[in-house]
Amino acid sequence: MRNSNSFVDELIGGIDRSLKTLTGGYSATRPSPAASQQEPELSDQERKHVAGLMRVNHAGEICAQALYEGQALTAKSASAKASLLHAAGEEQDHLSWCRQRLEQLDARPSVFDPLFYGASFALGVGAGLLGDRVSLGFVEATEDQVVKHLEEHLATLPEQDEKSRVILEEMRADESRHGANALAQGASVFPQPLKNMMSLVSKAMTQTTYRI
Repeated sequence: MRNSNSFVDELIGGIDRSLKTLTGGYSATRPSPAASQQEPELSDQERKHVAGLMRVNHAGEICAQALYEGQALTAKSASAKASLLHAAGEEQDHLSWCRQRLEQLDARPSVFDPLFYGASFALGVGAGLLGDRVSLGFVEATEDQVVKHLEEHLATLPEQDEKSRVILEEMRADESRHGANALAQGASVFPQPLKNMMSLVSKAMTQTTYRI
């Protein structure tokens, strides 16, 4: 049985991480892949499009932090919890890179980020309560959707925007590895109809966040 003091400590730590996630309080542990890239010349329309894509990706990383926090809080085994928190650490780099790119584009994160965080945290807690195999299966299914979104974004980026491209490519590699790691740890494989439903929800969020 989990020690109540330990649980309270975890909860306080989670609240602290939540505030850092929503306020840009995290610093990347890895340098941005775009650090050595020159700022491209973009038309107003191209800049607006890139900002929309990066806003979507930033919101996705907000959701990822919340999901992992909720899943780690209710994880049954120490190994599952460690895996979730390790992945969350890499996602913090993504969050920082996306926020930095938004600032470079003179754009802001989505106003819906706090709402997305709360909903995703609750979803993560629920997934964790269903057991580690289901929780890890949710990781795999989510990362599968994220990789597809990133590939779509890479296809529509202005050709000259290498600064955004290298960020998204690094994120895609990390997300793909997170999904593979979840499967290697015994994740349940979600049926395709469920993945399709997750995709519909994700697209609705994407369309909203792209603009606001």
